[in-house]
Formats: sequence, C-alpha cells, structure tokens
Amino acid sequence: MVSVDFNADVGESFGIYSLGRDEELLAYVSSANVACGFHAGDPATMRRTVRAALERGVAVGAHPGLPDLVGFGRRSMDLTPGEAYDLTVYQIGALWAFVKAEGGNLRHVKPHGALYNMAATDFRLAEAIARAVYDVDPRLILFALSGSELARAGERMGLRVAHEVFADRTYQSDGTLTPRRSAGALIEDPVLASRQVLRMIREGKVRSVDGTEVPIRADTVCLHGDSPRAAEFAREIRRELELAGVSVRPPGG
Repeated sequence: MVSVDFNADVGESFGIYSLGRDEELLAYVSSANVACGFHAGDPATMRRTVRAALERGVAVGAHPGLPDLVGFGRRSMDLTPGEAYDLTVYQIGALWAFVKAEGGNLRHVKPHGALYNMAATDFRLAEAIARAVYDVDPRLILFALSGSELARAGERMGLRVAHEVFADRTYQSDGTLTPRRSAGALIEDPVLASRQVLRMIREGKVRSVDGTEVPIRADTVCLHGDSPRAAEFAREIRRELELAGVSVRPPGG
C-alpha cells in the first residue's frame, strides 16, 4: 500500500494572541511541526501543543524559524551559516525538553518560512542546518523541500530525509515554491489542493505556474496551519487520501 505522511505547522499562537485551529488539525495529520518561540509560539503554547499532539498519537517535530515575531519568520534575513546552526540547535533543544517532559520522543525537524526557503537554495545554510540536526540527534528526520539543497545536505550528512511537498502552495518551474507575495502563490480551493497532492504522490509530478511538469518526491505533505480554512483543507485532503487507498502515517511509523 502507498503511504505518505501528512504534516501541519502548529503551535503558532503567542501570549494572548491565538493563531490557527490546532485542535482540529491534529485530528487529521500524522505529524505536527511545533513552533519553537522564534517566529511564533511561547513556552506555554509549546507545552500545550506537544501534549495535544502526543495525546492523539501525532508525531512531534521541531519547527525552528528566524527570530522575527513581527514578520512571522517569513522575511529573509542576512544569516551566516554559524547563526543558522546556533538558532537551529537552540530551538530543537527547547522543543525537545517539552516533548521529553510530556513523556514523548522528538521525531523530526522542519525549518520554518524564510529559513526553509533560504536553505532550499543556499548550499551553506543547508549544510549548517543539516549539521545542527545531526549534532543534536542523528536519529531525527529532516523535513526538506523535495529535491532541494537542504534535502541533499541532509542526505550527505547521513540523516533520514523526508522530501516534502505542499498541498496549499503553487510551484515554480525549478521546483521551488511560488513566493507568497506573488499572485497565485496560494491554492485556495481544497479540492484543487487534494488533486495536486494525489498527483504528486501517484505520478511524482507537479504542474508549475507556467505549466512546466516538475518531477517531485512526496514523502510528506504539508498544510499550513495559519490559513483560515486549514481545518477544512485538512479534512478534505485526508478524506481524498483515504478514498484513494493512500495510508497516512509518520515517516518511519
């Protein structure tokens, strides 16, 4: 049977500010990427989110981002490889502690937002992030954009890499995601999102915004948790995967 991981970014509230519908999302996904306090999240939110995921049998991963609460970690920064290494280790360690305190095991690491996109094309940043994950725990799975520099860096480092595809984003002809500020970057119809996901899994291809057929590897499918319709998307995608006979489970699960 064909299987795939279905992940979502969660734990992105901060203090009195609430973002996303984590409780609903956790009912449909198999892996949760929990914000670690730099781009979003705070200690109490991290603890609650980790507990909720573990109670539902959802695999927990660290979601380290750039130190940019105002920009939600989606603005690029002039970052050295050493800085990327340090902030990745720091955030993995913070979330690992909460997972450990709740009696669970940290399963994976997925960089967030601009850090993720920068590492997808920047060899030096990709190497630094992969090294950070390996040095903390070589058993951790690295989630990386399918075919990206980060995926290649993780594989060279000896990490298990889950090549990631996106349900709610469109693609460029080079396999990168369409920048959020560009028209057509987001897929706003859950039916279209489900179709894209199934094609990536079944055929290993995605159609870019200019019509190019891009080869892609789908080990894990991401849905962004901050979308107003995230729960609706998650429900539709999970339903279509099950109807298509695709088993949903965490990498290695």
